Order: sequence, then structure tokens, then C-alpha cells
Amino acid sequence: MIFRPSFVPLLLSFLALIPAALAEPAEYPLAPAEEVHARGGLPNFFAKAEHPDGEIKVGYLGGSITAQAGWRVKSLAHFRTLFPAAKFSEINAAIGGTGSDLGVFRVKQDVLDQHPDLLFVEFAVNDGGAAPEQIIRCMEGIVRQTWKADPKCDICFVYTVTEALVGPMLEGKYPRAASAMEKVAEHYGIPSIHLGIEVAKLAKEGKLVWKAPLPKTDEEKAALGDKFVFSADSVHPYPETGHELYLQAIVRSLTPIRAASTKAGPHDLGAPLMADNYERAQLLPISAASLSAGFQKLDPAKDAMAKSFTRLPDLHRASNPGETIQFKFKGTRAALYDLVGPDCGQVIVTLDNQPPKIVPRFDSYCTSYRLATLVVGTDLPDALHTVKVEIHPEQPDKANILATRGNKIDKPERFDGTAIYPGAILLLGEIEK
Repeated sequence: MIFRPSFVPLLLSFLALIPAALAEPAEYPLAPAEEVHARGGLPNFFAKAEHPDGEIKVGYLGGSITAQAGWRVKSLAHFRTLFPAAKFSEINAAIGGTGSDLGVFRVKQDVLDQHPDLLFVEFAVNDGGAAPEQIIRCMEGIVRQTWKADPKCDICFVYTVTEALVGPMLEGKYPRAASAMEKVAEHYGIPSIHLGIEVAKLAKEGKLVWKAPLPKTDEEKAALGDKFVFSADSVHPYPETGHELYLQAIVRSLTPIRAASTKAGPHDLGAPLMADNYERAQLLPISAASLSAGFQKLDPAKDAMAKSFTRLPDLHRASNPGETIQFKFKGTRAALYDLVGPDCGQVIVTLDNQPPKIVPRFDSYCTSYRLATLVVGTDLPDALHTVKVEIHPEQPDKANILATRGNKIDKPERFDGTAIYPGAILLLGEIEK
């Protein structure tokens, strides 16, 4: 049996937070909605593309909108057309339903270890429900990790839009997440492109249909008139339509960005914008922790689960109640990077001397397996902490949990179990041996 990752449910859970976030009092200052801020440009990228002497790697770090065969694929094709003598390749580091709070921990493994020349970062939609200060910490952490690894790697922030997030743009302002990201972009002189300016313009003019099937027949096209169908779900653009708008925004923006790209050379990190940014975020293999005897490492050559989830090269499985993961760390935040799915159960998490808490590893979307994070502790004192995660002996009521989304147990044997699938530790700090 082949296990396929499914990230749409996690994305939808993130998007469920967005309307509530936008309904909050707008204390956070929203930035004016501009399609492009060229700032310091992409000088090293253009210098290398204009005088190619090897492969040019373009990294794409983002969520499901970037994972689609849309603006990512189209922009890389445009670069190949624009610079036919250069050899381009991509680093596809997009994971649906995830934001900068995971991206900052995985940027090294998923992007930087492959030595990109240019890094696009797209998290404005999935960060829609996050606090601005948290967004800044994470985005700044991505920037500082990147330039510490390679000071000549250029970075560009890219913002996308959904129907739920477009409100401020109809009034000429960026949504809150993009506004927070602009603080980081301005501080470091990073160019930014909002791919949704034209989308918002068409929506305001009544020429855009956010959610509908693409017209196929002449009658369906005639019924639309001068209107434009953006997506099937008001979030993920159709490659033929919405993503084409996104591409044209990039094409237009490259002209001023290229003009601003006058100072090739190493980027200067300088002083941080926020002292507690996530620059020291780490992704460590789960084997850095002490695992009880019942844990088994899954081999991608033999195990379909491990083969499907290559972003967790140290993926382990345990299923017996009482199996434990234990580690100590000095720092301020810890989480597990794992899978959740049909045969998963719940765990007992103990941090330091705090009362144990039960955390589910099963939810209403768990008809298949997907990447997830289990936050152990955050905003902790920067001191030594002890962590214990233990498999709980009881399964949650999976039928009732699935029913909240209209999902059902198809095969009882597939859902029977209390398994956990840890692959890594996400740490702000250092592991203690």
C-alpha cells in the first residue's frame, strides 16, 4: 500500500483562523499595497544569470500555493526564457498547510543544504492567523539563517492572496501577515512582490470569480462575460488563470528589481530587527533524543511510508502504550516534527515539572497521513528543560472525531492503533547530551 501525503486538510485548518484574525481590531499598522518593492534587488542572481558559469538554483520555500504547478513552475520557465544561456534548476521546498513557523526550522534541511542562488519565501496566506511579532521572528530567522549559510544568496519575499484575506487590499492595504513581513524585508533590503495586486483589482471591479469551475464550453464562457475565474476553492489559483496572473506580477516586478540590483556581493546581516528572532532554529533527527526500545526506524527502500515522506529522513514508528521519547535542551522552544494519520493515537507530554498533558496525534482529517508538528513548549525561559513524550494507552474516539468533518472510518483495521511517527525535533536552542 502506498501512503500519499495530503496537506490540504492542514491548510484548511490554518485558513479557518484567517477570518477571525481579520476581524480583530486593526492595531497593527497595515502597509500600503504595492505590487513590488525593489529595495536592494537581486544583484547576485542577475549577475550570475547574465554571465552563467554553472547551475543556478532557485529555491521556493512556501505552502500549498507554491507547491502547485503554478507560479513556481511558471517563474522558473520564465527565467529560462529570459536567460537562455543559463542552466536553471529548482529546489521545491513547498509544503501545504505550513507557515513560517515551520519554515524557519526546515529551511536549512530543505533549502540551504542544496546551496540556492535565489530563495523565494511565500507564507503570507498560511501566516494569516499568526501574531505579527511571531511572523517577524520566523521570517527574520529565515533571512539570518540563509545569509549565515551563504551571504551571496539573494532572497525575495512573495505574497499571495485568498478571498478571506483580500479585504484590506480592496482598501489599498496589505493584509496583516504581509504587513509584518514587510518590516523584515525593509530592515534587510529584501525585494518583495505581492502577486495578488491585480487579483484584488479585478475583484474590486467585479471581474473576478473567486470560486467556480473553469468554463469549458462556449456557453459557459459566454455566461461569464468579462469575468475571470480565479480558483476552485477561493485559495488555490487555477494554473491556467489565477497562477497566470501571479506570473505576470513577477514578470512586471523583475524590471524594477533588476534595475535596483547594482551591488553584487555578500549581504550584510547587521543588527537584528527583533533580538528574539528564530535565527537559531534547528531541525534535529529524532534519534538525537532517547527513544525506548519499541521505536523502529522506517527504511525508505523498504517502507512506503518513509518513501512518501522524504522530508523526514529519520522517520521512526512506535505503537505500544508506554513507549517514550525523552530529551533535554537548553533553549526557549521545542516541538516534534511528525506524521499524523489513521492508526495514530495520543501522547502524554511532560515538560519539566509541569503537569502532564494529553496531546492527540489524530484529528478529523486523518483519513490519510500528513506532516504535522507537536509543540512541547514555547516562549520558555532560556534554561535547561526536560521533555518526555509517552504513548497514551487509550485511543481517542476516532469515529466521532472524523464525523465532525463528515469523514468516516472505511476499514476499522486501518484506524486501529495508538501509533506515533516522529521524525525530528524542532528546537530553539541546543540539545543536551
